Amino acid sequence: MISVENITKVLPSGKVLLDGISFKVKKGEFLGILGASGAGKSLTLRCMVGLIKPTDGQIIYSKELDDDDNPINICELKGKKLRNARKHLGVIFQGNNLVKRLTALENVMIGRLGQISPLRTWIYGFTDAEAEEAYEALKQVKMEDYSNRRVGSLSGGEQQRVAIARAIFQNPSVYLADEPVSSLDPKNAKKILKLLAPLAENKPVIGVFHQPHLVSEFCTRVIAVKDGSVVYDGDPKLSEEQLEMIYADELSSIQKEAEKMSLIKKSKKK
Repeated sequence: MISVENITKVLPSGKVLLDGISFKVKKGEFLGILGASGAGKSLTLRCMVGLIKPTDGQIIYSKELDDDDNPINICELKGKKLRNARKHLGVIFQGNNLVKRLTALENVMIGRLGQISPLRTWIYGFTDAEAEEAYEALKQVKMEDYSNRRVGSLSGGEQQRVAIARAIFQNPSVYLADEPVSSLDPKNAKKILKLLAPLAENKPVIGVFHQPHLVSEFCTRVIAVKDGSVVYDGDPKLSEEQLEMIYADELSSIQKEAEKMSLIKKSKKK
C-alpha cells in the first residue's frame, strides 16, 4: 500500500505547485496520473521517489519497504535511510537513464548496485546467478537477443524496454514510471504499456502520462491533476466533458495524437 497524504509544494516566492495531493494505491492497481503540462503530475511522482521534498504532507510506503517491518514516510528520510528506501522503488524515467556504452545486460545489473556492498562491487561484482536473473528480466521484456548489444546502438523503444528490465531486476515493492512513453512513437508506446500493465498483478504500478487514450486502455484507475490538485479519481475511461475539464486548451492536440494511433491500428488490420 502507498498512501500520499495532503502533499503540498510551495516555492519561496509563495507560488503553490502542489496543493493537497492525496491518493492511495494498492497491489493489483495500475494507476495512471494524468494532467496538462505543468499540472504537477511529474512533481508528485518525484516527491514519491524522494527526489523533491514537499513543503508539507507525507508519503507512506507499507512495511515491505522497511527493514524494521514498519511503514515509512519517505518525506522524513534523508541520507542513508533515503537511499535504503529507494532500493525498493523500481523507477522508470522518461529518458531511461541508461549507460549508453554498456551492454543491455550490464545496464540491467547495475540497477542493483545499491543493494550489494561496495566491497563486493570492487572485488568481483555480480554473481553468475545474478547475471542469469538479469538475463531473465531482459527475456521478460523480449530483449534477451540484445543482451550483449551496447545500449547506445538500440532504438528508443528498445532502450525503454531495457530500463523496465532493470526495474524488474531490482525486485521492487512498487514501480514508478515518469512519462515512460512520451518520447516514443505510438506503436512503441503501446508496446511499453503492454509490458508495464502485467507488473501490477504483483506490485503496484504508478505512471505519469499525458495520453488519456493509452491510460484508458491499459490502466485500472486514473487520477487527474490540475493546478496542483487532484480533480478526478476513478475509472480510466473519461468522458469528453471530463477531458475538457482536465486538459482545457491542450485537449485538441491530445485528441489528434489519439486519432493518429487509431489510424495506425486500422492500417495494420488491413
